[in-house]
Amino acid sequence: MGRLKPEFLERVELLCDRVLDVVQTLESQRRSIRILDQLSASGTSIGANVFEADEGLSRPDFCKCLGIAVKELSETRFWLRLVTRRGWIDAHRIQPLLNELDEVKKIIGTILSRTRAAGPRKTLSA
Repeated sequence: MGRLKPEFLERVELLCDRVLDVVQTLESQRRSIRILDQLSASGTSIGANVFEADEGLSRPDFCKCLGIAVKELSETRFWLRLVTRRGWIDAHRIQPLLNELDEVKKIIGTILSRTRAAGPRKTLSA
């Protein structure tokens, strides 16, 4: 079906790659495997849910998947802030990634608002 613009999908993929880059760095430092698993799971779930939303079978399905992506964005933000507070990675290195998480979250929030407000035949994308 493809409801979202390819540029937005690519942006989300790159975001997931960046989160995994952080995970790899932390892994090389031999940090807590539990935290690495959590960060890896939430960071990649963002992409999985956005791509699932793109192929949503209905408006409610589309909105449900994007809603989950928003939650995963928030969880990823939490884990990144945690590793920064612990001093595992410099805050200056993580800040651009946190900014991207916030921007993607705002974009998805706008898509959700417009989709929910639109009539049954109208489909909006990023």
